Amino acid sequence: MDLRDQLKNLFPDHDEQDFEMPEEQFKQKEPLVCKFEKKGRNGKPVTIVEGWEGSEEDLKKISKKIKTTLGIGGSEKDGTIIIQGDNRDKIMNILKEMGYKTKRVGG
Repeated sequence: MDLRDQLKNLFPDHDEQDFEMPEEQFKQKEPLVCKFEKKGRNGKPVTIVEGWEGSEEDLKKISKKIKTTLGIGGSEKDGTIIIQGDNRDKIMNILKEMGYKTKRVGG
């Protein structure tokens, strides 16, 4: 006799129900900072998104979404996303559509 049978004997009127744990959605506390930079890259412009507080997997998903939507190259590491070119406004619009707060820094 397993535990479930014992409980049925103790509580014969109880109807058993399935229970699923609700998935907890990650909420970004601080806004993501979108900035433009040329220094240290041989004069090539890049857009940097900083301030990520979640997991590396989610960071890669967001980076891939930005890169495929804009058709631009880039990379992600250590909580930052680096996208080629000055695309701050487009990137901020994509992030807002995904539900993230953004903040524009510089010019």
